[in-house]
This record gives sequence, C-alpha cells and structure tokens, in this order.
Amino acid sequence: MQLIDQHTKQIMEGCKERARAAGLRFQDESLEYIVTNRDLLELSPKMMIPTLYDYWVNDVEVLKEKGKYELYPGNPYETVINTRPAISFYNDNNPDWLNVMIFYHVLAHIDFFQNNLYFRHTWDFDLAGEALTDKRLIARLRAEHGRWVDYVIEFARGIDNQVGYFQELSQLHRQPADTMSRRLNYYFDVFIQSVKQVKISDFIKEVDRFNECMQNFGKLGENTFFAEVTRKYPEFDAVFAKSQSSGQQGRLDLLQYLMEHSPFLNRDENKWMKSVVEVVRKTSIYFQPQIRTKIMNEGWASYWHETLFLKDERIRGHEVEFARVHAGVTSMPRVGLNPYALGMRLFQFIEEQADKGKLTYDYQRILDAETRKRFDAGTATGRDFIFSVRENCADFLFLTNYVDQEFVDRHRLFVAGKRLNKAKMTWEYYVKSRSAQQYRQMLLDTLYHPPCITVDETKKNEGLFLDHHHEGQPLVQEFIANTMMGLEFLWGGPVKLRTNEVVTAPQLAEDVWAGMEEPEATWHTVIYTMKDRQLTKTVL
Repeated sequence: MQLIDQHTKQIMEGCKERARAAGLRFQDESLEYIVTNRDLLELSPKMMIPTLYDYWVNDVEVLKEKGKYELYPGNPYETVINTRPAISFYNDNNPDWLNVMIFYHVLAHIDFFQNNLYFRHTWDFDLAGEALTDKRLIARLRAEHGRWVDYVIEFARGIDNQVGYFQELSQLHRQPADTMSRRLNYYFDVFIQSVKQVKISDFIKEVDRFNECMQNFGKLGENTFFAEVTRKYPEFDAVFAKSQSSGQQGRLDLLQYLMEHSPFLNRDENKWMKSVVEVVRKTSIYFQPQIRTKIMNEGWASYWHETLFLKDERIRGHEVEFARVHAGVTSMPRVGLNPYALGMRLFQFIEEQADKGKLTYDYQRILDAETRKRFDAGTATGRDFIFSVRENCADFLFLTNYVDQEFVDRHRLFVAGKRLNKAKMTWEYYVKSRSAQQYRQMLLDTLYHPPCITVDETKKNEGLFLDHHHEGQPLVQEFIANTMMGLEFLWGGPVKLRTNEVVTAPQLAEDVWAGMEEPEATWHTVIYTMKDRQLTKTVL
C-alpha cells in the first residue's frame, strides 16, 4: 500500500475543483492509496479499515475471499473510508481516464458522508485514529486474558445490531433545553414508550393533547398537560425523580444495559470486559448509517461521476470506454437490485420532477393522465432539491417518498414472482406486479431492519428478560441458541426471550393470477430460556 504519485494526485485535485464548482461540499484534505489485490482481500473483512482490532473471524474471511478470488478474480474500483481526513483506496493499474471517473465517484461519497444528517455523529470523528487506539487496547487485554477476549468480542458482536443509533443521533439534534423541559422529554421519550409501552395511536393522542394544551393555555400549557398525566399515572413524578437522580435520562440499548446492570460484568475481576463490549458497540454505531443509506449513497456517487465526467475536457476521446464501464456499474437488472443503478435513476428522476414543479401539492391534485404528462411549471429547482434530499434522507424515506408509478412505468420495473412449471418440473420467474406500491414494498423489504428487542425491567426477578417486539418477521431460528448463550455469559445468569413464531407458514401457490391475495401466516408467542447453557422453549 502506498500513496498515489504526484501525477495522479494532480488529477484528483482537478476533480475536486470541478466537483466544488458543481456544488459538492467536502473538506480539503484527503488521502489516496494505491493497493494491490492482496491488500484489498485482507482489508475487506475489516471494512477496509487497516487499524481495526484483530479478530480471528476476520482471518477466516481472508482465507475464504482468497479462495473465491482464485475462481472469480475481480475487485472493486475504489473504496472510501469515512474518517478525517477521508481515505480512499484504488487499484494499481487504472488508466488516467478511469481514475477521473473514479475520483468523481469517491468525491461524491465523501460529500455524502460529510453532509448527510444520518452521519452527523461521524462528522468530527477520526475513525482510523480511534480504531488504532481500540486495536492496542484489545491487544493488551488479549495478552492479559487470552482467549476470553475473543469470547467477549464474539458474544458482543452477536447483538451489535441492538445499539441505540437513533438515540445517539437524537442527542445531536435535540432542541434547545429551554423549549422542552426534561420532564416533558422523559415523559414522551422514556415513560410512555419504555415504561408504559403504549400503542402508537395512544402516543399520538398524547402528542395532540400536549399541543392542544400549549395552544389553549400558553405558558401554563405544560402544567395543565401534566395535571392529567399525574392523575392517569400517579407514579410518574416518583419515576421521573428516580431517573434524574440516577443520571439516566434516556433508554439504554441492550449492550449499554449489560454494561450498566450485568452482575457478572460489574465484578471487579471482570470489569475489563466492559471495555471490549464498548469497543464493539462504538464500532457498530459508527457503521449504522452506511447500511441505512446504501442505495442513496451509491446512487449519489454514480449520479455525480456520470454528470462530471462527461463535462471534463481532460477525458476527451475516452467516452466509449467510459460508457462501457459506466453501463457495467449502473445497468438495471431485470430481477434483483443494483443500488448504483436504482439510486442514480431515482436522483435523476427527482431532479427532473422538481425542475418541472411536479413535487408539489398542485401537481398531486391533478388526476388526468395527459395533463400530468404535459405538466411543467418551469420551476427549475431540481439541483437544489436533490441536494436537500441528499442531506435529509436515508434509504427508507428516499424510496417511500419518491418511488411512484411514473418512475416504475418509465423504467419498466416490476415485482418478479416464482412458480413451479409442472409440465417441465422447473421453477420459472414471471411478472407478478407492475404496481408502484408493490414494487416499493419489495424494495423496502430488502432494507436493513434489525429486530427491536428491549429489556423488560418489570421481570428482574426472572433474570435478564428480553422482549422482541413483533413487526411481522420472526427471529432467525438458527441464531437464537448461540446468541442467548453469549447473553447468558455476559449477564452471568439465566436469560429469557419472549418472541413470536410462525405456526402455519403460507404455502407457495402453484397457480397465480393478477390480484391474487397472499395467504397470511399464523403466529404464536413463545419464551426461550437459556440457563446453564441449555435452551428450552415454552409456548404461551
């Protein structure tokens, strides 16, 4: 691994000037390295961070990737690390015209990292430096405690999707304290959500009631609101006072809860384990926005490498080569998902819609198809609008807000189904639906969505009692036993998990037709108990 030479660095600096002129915003400093195929294979399990702590699973992944590379040689054109300064890696045999395209792609990624609000907690963070500190800490603990360090890493990583990413963000975007009292924050953020676990509809009713009190009674609105709260929940003031005295003003995620309350981790001889758990938690939170913005981030980078490359006078004569590489990256598959292609086309679609004034209420009210097709208010605000989308959305909002029937029809998108051809005894794919609603739902189903698991503190006498909040998806059965064994170790006692499982799974239909209703699954509630490394299940 080595820094790029001065000639290539000048190409990068030229790309920076043109990217800034087009509106992208990023810090001046960046580091670019040339890497070999071997470097890429060894860095991939570490999420391309050379200073990330050592872990035996990463070594296994390297061996697996080396075997795969021998059969199917190929590596990504580039990789970017979201740190300060931003670091990017490139193959060592790229021609200059290809580097121009790749540099624009990388600069758009850096712009996304440094301006999208879902990355707010990383904006002032030197990941490479912090990871090096963690790596040295893990190495020292491993020298003192041997293989137990790897056990703790493995058990903590088994639940590292249960980190309070949105709570971390909410601390950064919280309104000034003088506009919302601590009492009010505690009531809405903790008490009725975690302690009382009210339904969403009841939560919304409480918000409406608070707004009504503020509107009708002005400065006395909050006191009026809490008069009803204390009548309904007489214990509220005592619970709030206790939370303030303990310094706990928000919900703890599962890893935080273990570090705070585990009898095992808080023994003097085991407190070093909390440092390991904290490293795993901190690393997981850092990467949470990346997995939640995959389609947007890759689409944004592809949009800009296409836009800026074609305007760059330095690459004249290489348009055909560019078209070949660009098509390979951004072609839309008939079945499956390419985040580069989908994200880029959606940004282009949004820009065009905003340029014509179609992202407005006036346009949405038009029902006639011909009138909608001819509509053009000439607002020409598309470029500003996509910068706003880049700043404020993650994949869920990006797809929910902007994948509509016009977008689906324009790109001839569809939901593919699979059925058995009895005559040929083969499975075949068919066009199941061209509805934007179903296509959007298919995309949303592919997004990262970890299970919502909370600690039920009312059952402390039963050990660590966890609740999996049902959202229509069961937990992955094969992971339950080992994950709960790790939890039992970290907790130092029995662990229970309440969840829902499918009793009757819907059968795959052999004959399908348009408008056919999908069969629904039947669910029941179960409690898993891990005690003395033995797992049992009780059906309620």
